[in-house]
Amino acid sequence: MRKDDSTLKPVPDGPPPAPVVQRLRVRYAKRGRLRFTSHRDISRAVERAVRRADVPVAFSAGFSPHPKISYAGAAPTGVASEAEYLEIGLTSPCDPERLRADLDGSLPPGLDVVDVVVARTGGLADRLECSAWELRLPGAETGLATVAVEKFLAADRVEVERMTKKGLRRFDARAAVLTLAVSEGTTRTAGQKPGPSCVILRMVVRHAVPAVRPDDVLTALRLVADFAPPVPPEVTRLAQGPLDESTGEPADPFDLDRDATRGGDPGSADHVVGDL
Repeated sequence: MRKDDSTLKPVPDGPPPAPVVQRLRVRYAKRGRLRFTSHRDISRAVERAVRRADVPVAFSAGFSPHPKISYAGAAPTGVASEAEYLEIGLTSPCDPERLRADLDGSLPPGLDVVDVVVARTGGLADRLECSAWELRLPGAETGLATVAVEKFLAADRVEVERMTKKGLRRFDARAAVLTLAVSEGTTRTAGQKPGPSCVILRMVVRHAVPAVRPDDVLTALRLVADFAPPVPPEVTRLAQGPLDESTGEPADPFDLDRDATRGGDPGSADHVVGDL
């Protein structure tokens, strides 16, 4: 251990960590039983997979170096997702498709790497403006769900309460909901095979503070129309990204990176951008 003359604070012995020369952005899915995995356990699984796949991940400086892996917009525990995002800082350039295959093969089934792009532009987290959600409600009645949705959409404001880390919060669940529709479908079994028929709610929700989650919308439907599913819903995030005003749906947040990739070398240090 030695002291930095400029700060007079202890600093670790040895050379500084290798710099980040490339950042890759990863979209992964959380499926099946893995939906019950906490975000902390998922981050541990990713770090183990990075080591197994021999990914040249960069590390932070200091006495407790950590791999430079950052996450954005993680879904709650118990919720499946087709659109989770993370970013990895690398000490040497990697081919995105090769890393996708290697990382996917090193993760447990149910954590599946869907897409990888070179980070060409900053602010990925800022692009995640909204999410599309699907809720399958076994045992619910379509007619009652339709009436509840109509009343909810007609309301100017529907306040709900939820316990948060800062205590009980009361907030408007209506303003963040851009679209909400009712249809019919089937539940999914453990093997992802179609099961009994059920009501399906599909919604697009703008990201807000505090975040309006699918269970908040269900609470709002109970408040406006006494609609309550008899069993817990099967919740899946279908997509998240910037709001496409023409469709009212989330667009692919990687589109800007793909567009920028056409103009340069994916491994160039000139294209290194900041964190999520």
